[in-house]
Amino acid sequence: MTDGDVDPRVVGRRLGEARKARGITQEEASQHLGCSRPTLIAVEKGDRPAKAEEIVKLASLYGRTVHEIVRPDAPIVALAPHLRAAVGSANDMIEIDQAIFELERFAEDYLALEELLNARARFNYPPEVRLPKRGSLTDFAEDVAKQERDRLGLGIQPTLKLRDVLESDVGMRIFYGSLPSSVAGLYAHVAELGYCILINLKHPAERRRATLAHEYGHFLCDRHKPGIDYLGGPSRKPANERFAEAFGLSFLMPAAGVRRKFHEIATTTGDFQVADLCRLSDFYFVSLQAMTLRLEELALISKGGWDMLVEQGFQPRKAAKELGLNDRSREVRAYPERYRFLAIQAYQLGEISEGQLGKFLRCDPVTARERVAECLSRSYVDEEGATQQGTLPFERSLLNSGP
Repeated sequence: MTDGDVDPRVVGRRLGEARKARGITQEEASQHLGCSRPTLIAVEKGDRPAKAEEIVKLASLYGRTVHEIVRPDAPIVALAPHLRAAVGSANDMIEIDQAIFELERFAEDYLALEELLNARARFNYPPEVRLPKRGSLTDFAEDVAKQERDRLGLGIQPTLKLRDVLESDVGMRIFYGSLPSSVAGLYAHVAELGYCILINLKHPAERRRATLAHEYGHFLCDRHKPGIDYLGGPSRKPANERFAEAFGLSFLMPAAGVRRKFHEIATTTGDFQVADLCRLSDFYFVSLQAMTLRLEELALISKGGWDMLVEQGFQPRKAAKELGLNDRSREVRAYPERYRFLAIQAYQLGEISEGQLGKFLRCDPVTARERVAECLSRSYVDEEGATQQGTLPFERSLLNSGP
């Protein structure tokens, strides 16, 4: 690494953002570096190029690698300062900081891949909605959810692949990572990248889907304001938070579809039992609590149903197992599917090395090769019933009739 590898202004900006995201003052950083505060300010502004040994010391202090600071191929994505400001003070600040760092690294890698392949994402953002000052916010959220489902062609059926829809049809950047258990997710919008969401990987699948729908509600009403969503939270929530909650329930469980499904069950059996509630929550891929509250909200069952189940010690996971319902606890990819394909395509075209592919996919080179093989191959059963492996003809043209 030499002092002239990267524009000093780029290095300085990355150092400044890393310092702010870590919650370290300029005075503390300058003392660690053994220089004056004005010198550090000059480094962060790019007026004075950082020396190699200074970059090494500051990167270590900020919890970054030298490569992240000096890499020439990645544009800067200033997510950390926005999200750090939204956090304020928290007991789990170190873990939140680490999650923000990882989200920012993914964002920079995503942009680097897009620029490398000249494949910028297509955004299909709806206009922002303005929350009403009068009337029912819940009814308004219901209307917005219906409009958005119609816009995306989702109808009234369950949207089981919600992440894929929001990534491919809207253009959102959705990542999964480790957050404190009290945090459901975080979100921020930056001009270079668009709308980024990080969902807590520790939470159950149904909770993650609810968080994703909730964050989409924030995207619709205040997308340029970064935020962090905690489980629970204050009893008196602001309007944007109440809208996001109501929108999430309506978007995952459209009123017309829920009513139709409920009446089908009640008409067929003459009743609606706890087992039916479990099956309905599985059908919509939501938690039992969310399904119960939604049915209560639509006046299809009496109020207090969830409280009754809690008092009786009802165990949703055990009930799902006894009823033979779907087990959706499979592994979740940390990054968008499009991100993975871009990385593999760059490797296939020789634009990045095997080691670089591993860094993009957050794995060692051996695992990276395995993921390339998985992406490019398929399994099928031949006429004799034997399982065979075949290579998918991804590079074959469909624009000519030749062999």
